Order: sequence, then structure tokens, then C-alpha cells
Amino acid sequence: MLNTIFAFVIALGLIITFHEFGHYYAARKFGVHVERFSIGFGRIILKRNDKNGTEWALSAIPLGGYVKMQGQGLNNIDANTATSFANKPLWQRSVIVAAGPLANFILAILLYMGLSLWGTYEPEAILAKPEVGTPAQEAGISGNETVTSVDGKPIQSWTQFRWMLLDKTTTGGVVNLTTKSDSSNREYQLYLPELDVEPDGPDPLMLNGLTIAVPKPTIKETMADSPAQQAGLLPGDIVQAINDSEIDTATELIHEISLNVDKPIILEVLRNDSLLKIAITPRANIDDRGNSKGQIGAILSTEMPMVLIRHGLFDSALISIEKTVSTAWLSLKMLGRMVTGKVSVRNISGPVTIDDYAGRTASAGLVSYIGFLALISISIGVLNLLPVPMLDGGHLFLYAIEAIRKKPLSDSFIEQSHRIGLALLGTLMILALFNDLTRLFT
Repeated sequence: MLNTIFAFVIALGLIITFHEFGHYYAARKFGVHVERFSIGFGRIILKRNDKNGTEWALSAIPLGGYVKMQGQGLNNIDANTATSFANKPLWQRSVIVAAGPLANFILAILLYMGLSLWGTYEPEAILAKPEVGTPAQEAGISGNETVTSVDGKPIQSWTQFRWMLLDKTTTGGVVNLTTKSDSSNREYQLYLPELDVEPDGPDPLMLNGLTIAVPKPTIKETMADSPAQQAGLLPGDIVQAINDSEIDTATELIHEISLNVDKPIILEVLRNDSLLKIAITPRANIDDRGNSKGQIGAILSTEMPMVLIRHGLFDSALISIEKTVSTAWLSLKMLGRMVTGKVSVRNISGPVTIDDYAGRTASAGLVSYIGFLALISISIGVLNLLPVPMLDGGHLFLYAIEAIRKKPLSDSFIEQSHRIGLALLGTLMILALFNDLTRLFT
């Protein structure tokens, strides 16, 4: 629990502080005096002033931060001074406001670049045999084929494959896949239907018959004096079938063995490219509920084939920029689909869900956590660019109106727009919290 909270605080604190640093940096470049840069909110714990007169503060609530600029806000007495934000040209104010979301996108690019340069191991994009009646089955995919490209773009891993199809599996459309199997390449054209996106609904890829192939169970180790050892099973043996019935997963194998207490069974295994049939009799094992289940005393392994994804500096930069832009664009499209009703508003997440995912990704390892930070940074950047008053995008929207009118907006108009924006943000926060609590208790 503490690790989850710590991961959440670090994530939100880093991303929002980076956002505010974007505002700070742009403001300083245009000669705006920054009165305070606070890491966190609430009561100030530590503070110091730099040579430019900016107060750098550490506040009690470590959930982000804020930048206070001279002449910012309505009816400010410093609005007419040379170093005032309000006294700067419209284009400079716009750049200062846009610098916050831009900093979030830059942070995401840097995080993705770091992962790309370091290298990550990801599962190979090997397709399993699709279910009958799915688009993948109707297209002719038979399974155990490695996807090499999607719509002409090469891929190397299942993660990349999922990402390439994320948009198409919800909106529907035609997808062209290239696969290789037994050194031969094949081309498939899939017609994907439009699907409803629910946070607790089935995986859209699975509904289209596109699932990753799970390796057949492999004997990793046999216990001393166990039926497996006595029958001659060896580490590395790949189980193909039991009693002439094909086995695809370790779960299937364990289930079949458990049903055959003290009954001889025939395992068909692949050993050094040769198929062998081995007779074995599972022993009875009494579980906690008093049920007798068969066991053979073998430890199974179903390790996925992995591929190392690593790029040089130039390629990493291009890939990271493309991934950040495509993620931001997909986020905007998903928001648009929520407005039109094509995507459920139940997909909106709040702090509880973010906290949960922060803890999960931190537990999964540094690579997963860094990827999570990049995704949240992009989400905060996109959210702040929405044309809602009180957000950066709302300020930019008002600046656009000011540019068209060629004169400043009245304080009363700006104040009224802020009230509307505050009401919209409040509604959004209540909806996100409601979705969080619904997921938590159901």
C-alpha cells in the first residue's frame, strides 16, 4: 500500500512539476518576473529566494506544484509593470501558457527515448489460432504466425502490434497484416467491426480473434522420486498432447493430470525435434479442501519468446516523437468519441485508478513504471490543452478570441468564463471519482 502511494506521489509530483517548469522557463525567457515556484501545495515547509527574486518553495502537499507570475490574474495591481505577465504581447502570453503542456510532451519523449536507448524485452508478435467466426479466422489466419508488419509498417513485438491496432479495433476498418511462418510470408486483409469500449469489457483484440500464442508447456524440472522422474521426463521436454488430445497451455495440462488420479496417461512430448510417447501415472494429492487431485511432480515453464527492442539515438528520437504525437492524437479522438457517445464515459479515470496503476507498474519494474509516467505525462498535456476555461487550453482559447477582436476581453467576461470552466472541471472530477469508486467496489 505504501509503495503504491509513494509511486503515485512521485509520478504526479514529477509530471506536474515538469509542467509548471515549462511555464516558468518560458516566462523567464520573455522577461516575466516569477514570484514563486512551489513544489507541492498548501503550507510552505522550506523556501529560498534566488538572485532573480523568485521564491523556490517546498509545500506540504506533494501533489504537483504551481508557478505564480507577476501580473497574473484579474485586477492585478502589477499588471502594468514591465516584468508583468499581463503587460506582455499576446503571442508571448500564449507561448508561456502553451509551454506547460509542451513540457509534458517533451518529458514523455525523453522517457520514451530513454527506454528505446536502454532497450526493452517484449513478447514476439506470434498469433494464436483465432476463434471461429472472428475477423482473423475469416481472413484465413491459421495461427502460430509471426506478424512482421501492420498496414505496411514493420513491427518487432506484440506490444507494437497492440499499439498499431489500438485505434482500428475500436473504430473499425480494414487492416493489412504481413506474417511469416516456416520461412514463408503471407498477406492478410482483416475487416474489423466498430466496437464499444468499456473499461471492464473484453479485449478488443481478442474479440477480433487476434491473441498472442501461448507456448506449449515445457518441463522445467522434475522432483526426486516423482512419477515424472520415474517415467523419464527430462527438463526441456515440450508437452504436445495427453492421451492423444492436443495440449495448448499449461492450464489445460494441469487440469487433465488432476483428473487422472492413479490412472495411467500417455504424454506426447517433443525432445530434440523427436516426438516421444511417455506413459506416466499421476499420484493422488489432497488439497486444502480435502479433494484428491493427480500430480506428476514436475515444474512447468511457459516462457514467452522475447525480442530485444533497442534503437540508436536518432531512431530513438524519431520513434519517441512519433509515439508521443500518436498517443496524444488517440487521446483526443477518444475524448471526441466520448462526447459523441461512441465511447463510454466510464473510461474516464481519476486519482484512485491512477494510484492503482502507479503501484502496479512500479511493482512490475522500472521499465513499466517509466512507460506509465510517459503515458500520464501525455494525458496531462492533452487535458490541459482542452479549450476549457481555467485550463491552459481555455486561456489559449480566450487569447484566440482576443486576437480576432483585436482588443482585450473584459474582466467580467473572463471571470464568468472561469466560473463555467470551474463548474465543468468539478463535474469531470466528480465523474472520474465516481468511476474510480465503481471500479474499486465492483
